[in-house]
Amino acid sequence: MSKLIMIDDDMMYHKIAQLMLKEYSRVNEVVSSTDAKATLDFLEENKSDGEKLPDYIFLDLHMPQYDGWDFLNGYKKLYRSLTKAIKVYIVSSSIDPNDITRSKQYKFVDSFIVKPLRREFLHELMA
Repeated sequence: MSKLIMIDDDMMYHKIAQLMLKEYSRVNEVVSSTDAKATLDFLEENKSDGEKLPDYIFLDLHMPQYDGWDFLNGYKKLYRSLTKAIKVYIVSSSIDPNDITRSKQYKFVDSFIVKPLRREFLHELMA
């Protein structure tokens, strides 16, 4: 069983992504979050419980208040203490080369995916 947390402020994206994940991936549980800080707090609170931790995180960068960069900076302090390795994917509508370059500074980020999600990516993700 695999779990995924999607962090994005666009609820329409959540609905579309959930449909695509159901159709093209083997993710069993998808949790939608519009609050990156609350998600980071959840990870901190459950860092020792691998059953509660997700296998994947899809993170949008540009959100109001606590954005994806804030999440990445907080996660940077936390990820080594997690009892489970989590694959972190930035899934953003940004095509700014500076965002892509900046994301590579975070060793735990697996990839930068430009929206929209594509079924080929979801197939590869679960291979």
